[in-house]
Amino acid sequence: MAIRDWPEAERPRERLARQGAAALSDAELLAIFLRIGIRGKSAVDLARELLESFDGNLATLAAATTKELARLPGIGPAKAAQLAASLELARRALASPMKAKDALASPEAVRDWLRLSLANLPHEVFIALWLDAQNRLIASEELFRGTLTQTSVYPREVVKRALLHNAGAVILAHNHPSGLAEPSRADEVLTSSLKQALAMIDVKLLDHFIVAGNARPLSFAERGLI
Repeated sequence: MAIRDWPEAERPRERLARQGAAALSDAELLAIFLRIGIRGKSAVDLARELLESFDGNLATLAAATTKELARLPGIGPAKAAQLAASLELARRALASPMKAKDALASPEAVRDWLRLSLANLPHEVFIALWLDAQNRLIASEELFRGTLTQTSVYPREVVKRALLHNAGAVILAHNHPSGLAEPSRADEVLTSSLKQALAMIDVKLLDHFIVAGNARPLSFAERGLI
């Protein structure tokens, strides 16, 4: 049954207008984005199938490429591009508080941005959030990309990028595709090496986060590891 044939009180768009977006399920929100379904399936049915294709995990969906999305029934290149654009807008919205004021004053915004950007990637990625002297975000940058289990990070290259951005401080982050957020001994040694290398050019390492699945990103600073 098409959504237009549902009772008005049950239609996602009308419910959103009446109760707010937070009252809707993931599938209902996606259905509003999709707008229409396909033969024999409503937009909500299609949205549920889209989520099921990614194990019901919005973070995994957010990490999908436009090519992966476009191959799914009822999506296609146009909707895949629109969804990718919507997710990028969400990332930029989360980055806005970090650009406007001290990033450390909004730690949850940092965590939310990292989770949306890194959670559920199939490979390991190492990124830097370059900050100015007031700890406001200058730029976010992927520095290194690795395999399922590891990546190689070179302090000399990190220092070069810090100088290029004229950064005063940095927040580092990488993901663990394994889903385990605990730092390894290698993570601790690398963090110490990077802190020392950056200190030589007066760039302060404020924190290093590990992002793993939907868990709250682990902070080295909170663990006393920096």
